[in-house]
Amino acid sequence: MLPTVRSILELPVLREAKPRLLGAPSGLDTPVRWVHVSEVLDISGLLSGGELVLTTGMELEKNPGLTASFIRSLENAAASGLIVEVIGNRKRSLDALRMAALSTSLPVIVVERRVRFVEITEIVHRMIVAEQLQRVERARDVHEAFTVLSLESAGTEEVVERAAAMIGAPVVLEDLSHLVLAYSSRQLRTTELLADWERRSRTTPSPSATSRTGPEAWLQTPVGVRRQLWGRLVVPVPLEDDDAAAMVLERAAQTLAINRLAERDRRELSHQAQAGLLNALRQPRGLSEGEAQARAAALGLRRSPYYVPVVFRTAFPGTAAPPGDPLAGQQQERALLELLARVLKSTASIALTASIQSGSVGMILALPAKQVEEPTLHRLADALAAHAGDVPPDWTIGVGRNCTSLLEAAAGIDEAAHVAETAATLREPGKPFYRATDVRLRGLLALLRNDPRVQQFVESELSAVLQAEAKGKGGLLELLGRYLESGGNKSAMARSGYLSRPTMYSRLGRLEELLGVDLDDAESRTSLHVALLLHRLRGL
Repeated sequence: MLPTVRSILELPVLREAKPRLLGAPSGLDTPVRWVHVSEVLDISGLLSGGELVLTTGMELEKNPGLTASFIRSLENAAASGLIVEVIGNRKRSLDALRMAALSTSLPVIVVERRVRFVEITEIVHRMIVAEQLQRVERARDVHEAFTVLSLESAGTEEVVERAAAMIGAPVVLEDLSHLVLAYSSRQLRTTELLADWERRSRTTPSPSATSRTGPEAWLQTPVGVRRQLWGRLVVPVPLEDDDAAAMVLERAAQTLAINRLAERDRRELSHQAQAGLLNALRQPRGLSEGEAQARAAALGLRRSPYYVPVVFRTAFPGTAAPPGDPLAGQQQERALLELLARVLKSTASIALTASIQSGSVGMILALPAKQVEEPTLHRLADALAAHAGDVPPDWTIGVGRNCTSLLEAAAGIDEAAHVAETAATLREPGKPFYRATDVRLRGLLALLRNDPRVQQFVESELSAVLQAEAKGKGGLLELLGRYLESGGNKSAMARSGYLSRPTMYSRLGRLEELLGVDLDDAESRTSLHVALLLHRLRGL
């Protein structure tokens, strides 16, 4: 820190001159930025603040009446203090200095022995320059330390720990929701540091630059890039040197922001590389199995005895991409890709993963043996749900047939995608993943649903009910579905409590009239069930 007026008065060269303070003892702790020697009384325009003014006081002896205005001008110029050499019989100037010192906050010191101003100036300036050099060296050390952490892509905990070590005080990193991401408690106990943290944090405003705010005067700095802030670093205790701590906090915040961006860029590059390879494997165009294995191995997918194609069809609740909003869909897929990467790492699984179309992510999962396929898929689905948080996304997992060839597994991505797409239409999904044997007739209908002849069949079978629904007479399609799913058993429908028995019989009779068919006829029920399944698949 810069020397203060008090520390300068403790110098041997001044102690020998017997300095004496005239008023304003609180000003003795004012930092001294420079020393200025002058014998003129009008020097306020030469000062920029923080100077300790030295004078022999000869001009004040000639004009004691100017003493008060002289001291007031120094105070207005933010000088640190005034040292006046008063030697011999100079009672007039001494009395004027004493009177003026009573009405100013500027420390006024008189020395009654001759002192070498040049020696004071040399010593104090050396102290100031040494302090500045020390700050430069400290800034260099801090810069080098955090540069290394950036180059090494150090973890969040390591960056926070290094910052706390350099500051010598606890440091906490929190996100925008006031949740603690990392901390170093240093001399404090963790329970004391983090006690009631969220409430305390919410009462502490987040400034746009490094500063102390809030009822506890936390020193803090924002973390992020410009307007994309995602957290803040906090020192929740008082410090001796806020400036030095602020420099460390700001460099630590820069390192955290850079490392986060670099990590995101690495993930983006990895996703792009995997997407390119997966597309090449699905459309090989002369690509041999050996070349495919070599390219996959270069991306971390080691040669394995078996490969399983898997497709994740996802739509996050409440954030489903609206029609015509490709950006929202891309954000969903990116979030799923990042989640899958974490899950694969946590389950020690190896896979090639990439977006294959809007709303779908494809994966080729490597397996060491055929018998571990089911356990691995279950672990993957369970870990995926666990990593998703309190509100898991609404996704469906489709699984293709396992293959011994990487190219065959890539070709099976289409089958897995078809299974996932079809399974999403099931009324009561509950399986962690689906295979072709789980979708059966529904899978076949999903393949045919866009055929104009099939669409014409649906219209001819259900037109009367659809028209009634369009006129606001709802519930008929649901009634038809429940009846068909119960196998035409009216007693089973009645026992389910869906409707009272008289109401149910009345509505089924009306439904028969609208459709113009006998609902007790098995072939009619089959035809209607197929048409209803196709109608539901339209919303896929």
